[in-house]
Amino acid sequence: MAHGEHKYRVSVQWTGNRGTGTSGYREYGRDHVIRAVNKPDIPGSSDPAFRGDAARWNPEDLLVASASACHELWYLHLCSDAGIRVVEYHDEAEGTMLDSAEQGRFTEIVLHPRVVIRRGDDRALALELHHKAHSQCYVANSVNFPIRCEPTVDFEGGGDD
Repeated sequence: MAHGEHKYRVSVQWTGNRGTGTSGYREYGRDHVIRAVNKPDIPGSSDPAFRGDAARWNPEDLLVASASACHELWYLHLCSDAGIRVVEYHDEAEGTMLDSAEQGRFTEIVLHPRVVIRRGDDRALALELHHKAHSQCYVANSVNFPIRCEPTVDFEGGGDD
């Protein structure tokens, strides 16, 4: 694994000018496009609560997705190193944000990864590796609110061993 400084560059282009720019709060769209070299564009907007388009990704969705994906990638890496064969991984992550007149902020993200491992592998270790993945996750280590993980680990084909 490469250590050191890594830089990430993205471009965000506002596409919501309806002809009068930001002449009034209700006069402009919140749509934008997120781009990075050699990657598909991500259609963005604000949350519908803030006059955005519900069919487009908003920054809050992307933050929750980043936390979930970072945990998943670390978890798969650690399981691979430990000889635990993950055959399915699915997370239904949820973030909570408080919005006030002064500022909005996330209060927590809760990950709910459901993992299926090969029958006969060490289920207790598979559960424990979620804690290690959490401690390694770059996103979890970078935010000022808790990210909790409430995992389940099942065996392939169901049942307990």
